[in-house]
Amino acid sequence: MVRRQWRAIGKALWRIVAVWAVSTVTMLSLAGILPDFRLQSADGDTATRIGITAALGAGAFGLLGALVWPLLVRALLLVPALVLGLLVFFLNGSLLLVALRLIPDGRGSANPETAVVVAAVMSAVASATSTALAVRDDDAYRRRIYRLADRRRRRLDATAGPQPPGTVFLQLDGVGHDMLRHAADNGLLPTVAALMESGHRLTPWRTDWSSQTGASQLAILHGTNHDIPAFRWYEKDTGVVMVCNRPASAAELQRRAVARTGDGGLLTLDGASRGNLFSGGADQLALVLSIAARRGRANRSRAGYFAYFADPANAVRTALSFVAEVGREIGQSVRARLRRDRPRVGRGGLYPFIRAFATVVERDVVVAAVLGDMLAGRSAVYADLVAYDEVAHHSGPRSRDAELVLRRLDRSLAMISRVAEHAPRDYRIVLLSDHGQSPGETFRARYGLSLGDLVRAGCGLPVPRRANRTHSGAEARSAVRAALHRPVEEGGDEHRPSRRAEPVVLASGNLGLVSFPDVSHRLSREEIDRRNPALLTTLANHPGIGFLLVNSEEHGPLVLGASGAEVRLDDLADDPSAAPGPLAPFGPGAAASVLRTHRFPHVADIMVNSAYDPADGEVLAFEEQIGSHGGLGGEQSRAFLLAPPGLSEPVPGGGELVGAEQVHGVLRRWLREGAGPQVPLLPLDPGPVGDSGLREAPRAG
Repeated sequence: MVRRQWRAIGKALWRIVAVWAVSTVTMLSLAGILPDFRLQSADGDTATRIGITAALGAGAFGLLGALVWPLLVRALLLVPALVLGLLVFFLNGSLLLVALRLIPDGRGSANPETAVVVAAVMSAVASATSTALAVRDDDAYRRRIYRLADRRRRRLDATAGPQPPGTVFLQLDGVGHDMLRHAADNGLLPTVAALMESGHRLTPWRTDWSSQTGASQLAILHGTNHDIPAFRWYEKDTGVVMVCNRPASAAELQRRAVARTGDGGLLTLDGASRGNLFSGGADQLALVLSIAARRGRANRSRAGYFAYFADPANAVRTALSFVAEVGREIGQSVRARLRRDRPRVGRGGLYPFIRAFATVVERDVVVAAVLGDMLAGRSAVYADLVAYDEVAHHSGPRSRDAELVLRRLDRSLAMISRVAEHAPRDYRIVLLSDHGQSPGETFRARYGLSLGDLVRAGCGLPVPRRANRTHSGAEARSAVRAALHRPVEEGGDEHRPSRRAEPVVLASGNLGLVSFPDVSHRLSREEIDRRNPALLTTLANHPGIGFLLVNSEEHGPLVLGASGAEVRLDDLADDPSAAPGPLAPFGPGAAASVLRTHRFPHVADIMVNSAYDPADGEVLAFEEQIGSHGGLGGEQSRAFLLAPPGLSEPVPGGGELVGAEQVHGVLRRWLREGAGPQVPLLPLDPGPVGDSGLREAPRAG
């Protein structure tokens, strides 16, 4: 035991000396390259004296980084996270200037701008050296990752006996079932391919009509997505536009879900929620949107930004990667424009920074938090990796840009798998997605007008010559605004009409919603025809529209298509897999999904799904996206579940898994298997089976 301790001390000292030596050489090299950085007195020094000065400077900089940096980050916890990331260079450069002042006789000096460069290079080199030395040392590797864990979190007591296996759920946002298979088969996801070859079971599941993260993740984490008709919708009773990636809306949706189910969520028992829209009832949170509107230190997860940026090497590495990703996006965008790629959407303005936040900052912080969760022995972890979804929206689901992001995500998955081997308990790693993405040009690009323009034309209202673009539904945009402590607003002109009698038109991928705010109830088809006789005909007969959902006073829920086609959904109650008339291209189950949405209290007066071409799998997004999701049509509605062989079959007998609420039931069952955490069952209503195939929980109130 004593020999082992001395051996560990010896290894640690060796690593310190090695990193110090490499840092000294790096500082000497930079002093020779940079004209405004010197390590000698004005009269000149011998080579030996300059070497000693470099060693003193490198040592002082290393000690300051180890001792002062965590205190700086702790003091800046209330600074917006994105701003903190951008301050990394300034803070690190300031530490270097202090270190140079500590050198005797004033032999070290640098301009502030040069100090920033020197500090960044030295931190990166020191980090690379330390990592290289620890590659073959499992104990060192484990200790390094442990520093990312929440320091206040209890460690599992080694004397407590064997622990049941924990479960890590990793959500690959926007990666559909078919895309996952394509990526695994073509070497883009070697870690996933290895899991599949080792026996992991890949199961497709069909999303609800609203195929987007807000609806899917709320149901997966909280058991219900009742009354979420789209990514954004207008609620007539309050006059509020609900947007799933707005912190205030996310908090309200989570509150409603908990009230409806009577349960805190999937992660209530020793769980952690990382990078999600909703908490799932977890007490350990990082980058969770539904709590982003709260203020105060107590509501900020210490396993998030602080634990990650407390390590200056991590902070500098992420900052450098952030800058590189901004440059990569600008270069890819310019090349796409020079090649005249079609379809293509604008990628200027702040988008390069938003993309870099999603693909670098958010990924690094979330992955680091998951590693800390596993090494702290938490029972259940759910994390969302949004990088692919963000890039696919603007570059295309199967573009080279998106494929490169998948390669980098796979490296994160490999890291998580390796660290699981060092955790104090066994871990079952489950991969899943919340939806896929369907390609296709935008509705505006093909027809020269937006859905809002078409609705206004059908109502006999003037159509603006140049309509405003809708905001992307990508989760990264809201994550950036939450990190900056700014409210996520969607632009008043887009949602709210100038006069109350005018319609509110909202877009959620290739799903559109039309509401008339001057009427407190949902308008029937007959009422719409009396108000605007040409509207429904104009929409239904447009070649870019697949079908409409309206409510008829005479026939109930009614699907309208081109050339007067009508489908009475109540007539299909005995055959939920039917998809006649305008629903035929969307495949089996389309009618059931549409009928379920029709029953929501806040469904729009008119629900509009874009056209879909089964031959090429393309839809027409009502937003500025060439990879979209949110409605029916193509790969967006086909998500996946990839689970270890030790877990039970998602649907006994190999049946189809339909709806995010059923996925929640599967994940709850898996948490209970193998003597795992005893997650309580949802309170069940002994009445009929609900819309998703599960018995519905009683509604509160």
